[in-house]
Amino acid sequence: MLDQPIALDTRSRVLDAAERIVQARGVPALTLEAAAREAGVSKGGLLYHFASKEALLAALMQRLAEFIQFSFDATRNAVPPGPGRTARACLAWQFDSPVPHDEHTDRASAVFLAAHHHDTALLAPVREVFARIRLAAESEDLPPGRGLAVMAACDGLFMAHMFRMWQPDAAQAAQLRAVLAALLEGAA
Repeated sequence: MLDQPIALDTRSRVLDAAERIVQARGVPALTLEAAAREAGVSKGGLLYHFASKEALLAALMQRLAEFIQFSFDATRNAVPPGPGRTARACLAWQFDSPVPHDEHTDRASAVFLAAHHHDTALLAPVREVFARIRLAAESEDLPPGRGLAVMAACDGLFMAHMFRMWQPDAAQAAQLRAVLAALLEGAA
């Protein structure tokens, strides 16, 4: 990281600090002063990167969108080519990847919910990522609705985890995956 400018390191530290604040105490606790203090930077240093709370939230959402896109692309690239590749990647992303259940994703989920509560327009970058994934799932060589059904089921499982509504045990997860995978078998 020594070859990176210090400004990028400061920006990342501020974004990480803002995520921690939102996860622990919610958007009302996220102030520029609190983010600067949590990141260990001066308020002037923070203002160099983020002129307002809205700019800070927008940057958090943009970073979240980039993380989602990178994570999904990496999963999709590991899935063999063929019919329903995007839908099969959704299954792999949900059931095989640690991403939906790791600490970073839990923090990002808190930011997502906080941004939604603060101003739904802030969700635009994340909506765009999921729109691209959905379009790919719908346009692949599958009967209509199958790729979309798999994506919707995986999204629902993720939301159940995010809202702490339900987490399938290993047997339930295996059953769910098998049923969803059956929608994609021989569907070309």
